Amino acid sequence: MKIALLISGGLGLQVLEHLLTSDEKISCVLTNKSSTEIIDRCKAAQIPTFIGNPRNGKGAEFAKQFGFDLILSVNYLFIIEKDLFSLATVSCNIHGSLLPKYRGRTPHVWAIINNEQKAGITAHLIDEGCDTGDIIRQVEVSIAPNDTGADILRKYNLEYLPLVDSILADFKKGTLEFTAQDQSKATFFGKRTPEDGEIDWGWQKERIRNWVRAQADPYPGAFTHLEETKIIIDEIVYSDLGFKQSQPNGLIVSSSPLMVKTPNGVIELKKVRNINRSLEKGQILAQ
Repeated sequence: MKIALLISGGLGLQVLEHLLTSDEKISCVLTNKSSTEIIDRCKAAQIPTFIGNPRNGKGAEFAKQFGFDLILSVNYLFIIEKDLFSLATVSCNIHGSLLPKYRGRTPHVWAIINNEQKAGITAHLIDEGCDTGDIIRQVEVSIAPNDTGADILRKYNLEYLPLVDSILADFKKGTLEFTAQDQSKATFFGKRTPEDGEIDWGWQKERIRNWVRAQADPYPGAFTHLEETKIIIDEIVYSDLGFKQSQPNGLIVSSSPLMVKTPNGVIELKKVRNINRSLEKGQILAQ
């Protein structure tokens, strides 16, 4: 069996290394220019490599030079158009959610923000929609109460290679099964940037806690401001310290330990980054 790999980043490299130790033949690789380890590994293994955005026919023009049966996309940064995915008998992407829930970008982060108790990865057919193709196989993982976004990715990483192996095995046996997604249950969440991490102190403490842990280190982090100072918060815990409902949300009610009032309770800022000034009781964090 011959495979065209569409991969990016550390996870893409992990899949590449795994397949290089298998009996499968990698006909070509498509990746992005910042995935330098993938590029270097392909060069060492003499695998034809396309670097950059494949759209407008560029990726398809490259890939069609090489014979392959299966396209496998893992952590690939670009939209895959029909001229490319139609070159293979089966074109499969692995997406970081339990489709049809959480189509779109950074689904594991959104799942934590939304207080989900489980997440997972889905192998699905690539079609002209966004994460809308038939489901091949899913793997569910739990979201523990203190899991961060990085924790969920570590759980995912344990599942990717077994999932890839099972897909390849079933493809070779001709036993892949496809299940249409229930479009009525689909949800979609958009791309997140570091600037999207600002805390609204008018939120309930539960949402603030999920917001913080979803984006905790090594991610850019949830943040707030005190005047011109940006404060990045990596962990909060609930406190039973008393407060008055009339007090403004975001009010620092204790400086040691550092505690902040929210609409339904006080929270302690356990881990913070980027503080270059003292924070004092009575100051109000940005709304």
